[in-house]
Amino acid sequence: MTTATARVSRHGSETAKPSKNARARERAMDWARRAPLLPALVILIVVTQLPFVVTLIISFMNWNSLSPDKTGFAGFENYIQVVTDPYMLQAIVTTIIETVSVVLASLVLGLGLALLLDKKFIGRGLARTLLIAPFLIVPVAAALIWKHAILNPVYGLINGTLTWVWSLFGSDTPPQPDLLSQAPLMAIILSLVWQWTPFMMLILLAGLQSRPMDTVEAAQMDGARPWDIFRHLTLPHLRQYLELGGLLGAIYIVQNFDATFVITSGGLGTANLPYAIYETFYYANEYGLASAAGVVVVIGTIVVATFALRTVFSLFKKEAAR
Repeated sequence: MTTATARVSRHGSETAKPSKNARARERAMDWARRAPLLPALVILIVVTQLPFVVTLIISFMNWNSLSPDKTGFAGFENYIQVVTDPYMLQAIVTTIIETVSVVLASLVLGLGLALLLDKKFIGRGLARTLLIAPFLIVPVAAALIWKHAILNPVYGLINGTLTWVWSLFGSDTPPQPDLLSQAPLMAIILSLVWQWTPFMMLILLAGLQSRPMDTVEAAQMDGARPWDIFRHLTLPHLRQYLELGGLLGAIYIVQNFDATFVITSGGLGTANLPYAIYETFYYANEYGLASAAGVVVVIGTIVVATFALRTVFSLFKKEAAR
């Protein structure tokens, strides 16, 4: 009995050895496939993660370059100042107003343009190219265009057009609005809406072209009106695309710096959180406070990005299930 058991155990060990070797070979092959990606992964960590770790460390320090002898550990004092300082609070409020306004206006305009471009007409390809152009312009150049070529109260396009229209009716006293001084935050929002509407249009146009047209045709044959088709079929289908566009737009718009810097230089209550960080770092030389505000922006962006990734994954699952 003992001899038989020994044979069985020897046989089991002999059969187990190949399985261990197979697993070892499989692990070696996995590492062989991943090894070419390791340099890129190391560079990515060095370029992106290490600076963030350094910023996180500095955010817990009391560090002003004008008083280097007072540098030391500050705990959560910088974060408390970010959420209690009136200037920072105003910057946070401005950032929220700016982001929400631009995202909502861009989504509405982008949806309207997507519905128009979804129709077949002569020159549709050219129209799509022209409508995408604002999104391809460098942000600083776009802000300069709006500040000087469009909104300037003396030689800008808006006031020049109003002067020409009023002159057609024999009037030499046309209205000359000056948004740059009277409504500076509105001027920034207009420039951002103009630049981000094409982005929303592309996402929503992709959603429109993925609609199940057999359902739409069946509704048309049953006598459904265009508004009913849009409300009950098109809009529910575009819900996830609207969410995706809004979340992605919020991620980028909350980090807007170019338009604020170029159009108003943060004056007249238009300083958002990125511009407030810039002023805190370069003018006040408060490295710890600026780093804490930057970490707050990153955390908020990560939260929004998490919802955006969930929406993307749900869209992928929806497409894979078809």
